Amino acid sequence: MKKRKKWILIGVAVFLLLLLGIIQFYAFIMKDQWKERDAAKEVAKSRAGLTLMEKAQKSVWDENSVYWVLTGKNEAGTELMVWVRFTTDGKVAEGDNVVFSEELSKGTSEAKIRSIISAQLPDIKIQRLLPGVYNGEYAWQLFYEQADRYYYQFYRFSDGTPIGGRFSLPKR
Repeated sequence: MKKRKKWILIGVAVFLLLLLGIIQFYAFIMKDQWKERDAAKEVAKSRAGLTLMEKAQKSVWDENSVYWVLTGKNEAGTELMVWVRFTTDGKVAEGDNVVFSEELSKGTSEAKIRSIISAQLPDIKIQRLLPGVYNGEYAWQLFYEQADRYYYQFYRFSDGTPIGGRFSLPKR
């Protein structure tokens, strides 16, 4: 009986050590992402007046389009969407157009863009929808599946109209 208890305790200890190792590994992997998000949050607070952050999403389209997009409210309670541009090495970019903020009421909310998409593309399965930047325009980036193929499509944040054509990914 004592041997059995000993092995149970050893098994529990090994399990807890493995669990701790997995948690530490996850924290190590996510450290840079969390650091970028926190930097974007600070910039959005100081330059755009965002006081309450509800959502933060990273959008990468090309080397010139690395953005953290934060959704939240300012002191007046107005819902805002704030784009913070980053460099490819994870630092806040420098220059004039680093931060852009817009009241959600003046643009297209996520719920509204989803209804526009479902009206235009009724037979698709949305894989991911996130705000970003495409060709210098603030946009919604749609990644979807249609007939066993995957596509990207961009929609203007300002009015929800499509930007350019869709991008097809190779079928494998």
